[in-house]
Amino acid sequence: MSLGEFDLIARYFNRPTRRAAVGPGDDCAVLAPRAGMQLAVSCDMLVEGRHFLPTVDPARLGHKALAVNLSDLAACGAEPLGCTLALALPRVDADWLEGFSAGLYALAETHGCELVGGDTTAGPLNICITVFGEVPAGGALLRNGARAGDAVWISHAPDGGIGDARLALEAFRGTVALPGDAFERVRRAMEQPQPRVALGVALRGIASAAIDVSDGLLGDLSHLLRRSAVGATLDADALPRSSDLAAQPLALQRLCGLSGGDDYELVFTAPEAARARVQAAAHEAAVAVTRIGRIEAASGLRVVDSQGRALADAWTSFDHFRS
Repeated sequence: MSLGEFDLIARYFNRPTRRAAVGPGDDCAVLAPRAGMQLAVSCDMLVEGRHFLPTVDPARLGHKALAVNLSDLAACGAEPLGCTLALALPRVDADWLEGFSAGLYALAETHGCELVGGDTTAGPLNICITVFGEVPAGGALLRNGARAGDAVWISHAPDGGIGDARLALEAFRGTVALPGDAFERVRRAMEQPQPRVALGVALRGIASAAIDVSDGLLGDLSHLLRRSAVGATLDADALPRSSDLAAQPLALQRLCGLSGGDDYELVFTAPEAARARVQAAAHEAAVAVTRIGRIEAASGLRVVDSQGRALADAWTSFDHFRS
């Protein structure tokens, strides 16, 4: 059976909303933040061949398309309200749409993020989601609050670390061979990242600055440092690693952990005196956090090993127009 644009939307992307004042079906959705709250808005685009492989499972792709946006809300300490979806499709594929919408809605329901509108068109596969969240007025976590003396922290799964998504990419490229179970674990890390929304909310009033790691730790932390007009020293050997990444040569571990993208963990700063509060926030959010560095007054990002020796490798993070 052939589906037109509006039939496609009605079948796969039209569920009743509970929190939105007006959801899908009108020219605009209407969202109503609670009294004393401000809107937090973010938008991310995923392009086939650039951000994901054609072989990705559609349910995982639906999950990731929303997860990368929820991660931005997490970095601001915002709670999700709703989202819109703009979707370009080369053709109408019912099986693909079933999987994609199921993956998207599963994560949306986990975080109370309603799909409130969007658009569809024919074209190369392209997914663009805009998310809306709410945060107490004046209470958003931003990139410009880090101060000299603050500790630098990163979130991660209790049994994992950062860099697994990049390790999966290296496996796809054929530069590293992984056994089947290890490959599936790191592939899942790349294709189904877990946005740290609960941690972002728990860190409000504790963290001085935050950003999510999407293009690589060094690059994203550098954005935070520039906005805060500070520098930092980062301990490369303190980075949390999964057992799969830890089994690789040290040079590859550092490459994946320092410059690999698609982690969608939170890197944040907090005063040293707030260590117990940071750890309590992580416990509340059921994630782990690791201290990986220190903010300094001198500008620039310095990377050292566990002995304090400077590492001079030219690691770079992802740039859409240079990579």
